[in-house]
Amino acid sequence: MNKRHSILRRIYDYTFKTFATFFAFLAIFILGAILYEVLKRGSGAINFSFFFHLPKPPGEAGGGIANAIVGSFIVTFIASMIGIPIGVMSGIYSAEFGRGTSFSRYLKFSTEILSSVPSIVIGLFVYAVIVVPMKSFSTIAGALALSIITIPLIHGVTEEMLLMVPNTLREAGLALGVSYPFVVRKICLKSAKIGVITGILTAIARISGETAPLLFTSLNSPFFNFSLLKPMPTANVTIFNYAMSPYDDWRQIAWGASFLITVAILLLTILSRILFKRVKNG
Repeated sequence: MNKRHSILRRIYDYTFKTFATFFAFLAIFILGAILYEVLKRGSGAINFSFFFHLPKPPGEAGGGIANAIVGSFIVTFIASMIGIPIGVMSGIYSAEFGRGTSFSRYLKFSTEILSSVPSIVIGLFVYAVIVVPMKSFSTIAGALALSIITIPLIHGVTEEMLLMVPNTLREAGLALGVSYPFVVRKICLKSAKIGVITGILTAIARISGETAPLLFTSLNSPFFNFSLLKPMPTANVTIFNYAMSPYDDWRQIAWGASFLITVAILLLTILSRILFKRVKNG
């Protein structure tokens, strides 16, 4: 009987490992296929005009997405400047000053729910409270929508990294007679800074690929825009518009923009993984 059970356990173990390995390779294959298709189709659109020229009118050959590249950087930068301080400071409160309190538990629950809200719903919310009262799509509306997406991501990572800091470091700092805020700022945050930076890079990579919120907030523009109160061109919305157009040149540019965004997100993800590995290895 024991021999029979041993054989059955080995069969189950081998079957489970086989299925797990198969689906692991399937996931890698799907990612590789997507990357290959984007690189193959998009690399041909990368040239001088792509980076430094404005879009051409429909049916006219050439042109680029210089305005969308600059616009994506501006929107992402403003969103980061809004979301990073809120996410980091709320994470510090949950891990340090409000640990164990009912408000801290409510805050953590709220950020978990917020991280599960679809980005298109966040875009619709910002559209209702910002775009409609202003009666105009704008840069600040798009940045606000993206910043809301970053807050729960940065909050969660900041809280987890601070909770990993040993209490002995806090006690050593307090034993020297310094205040607790000073201990948090100079000891805890310094010990957790690599992990916090990893969370920030992950959040930036996440919002770099968002399109749905921008359709409701910043919309798009064929020109350069440096105003916070006017529609802002972005690479994501440009891909959305160009990919559905009947013009081959526009579809080629859409693939080029997809290539550019994919490479940027890939580099940010690799950098965040390297930093996370440093944290994991101490």
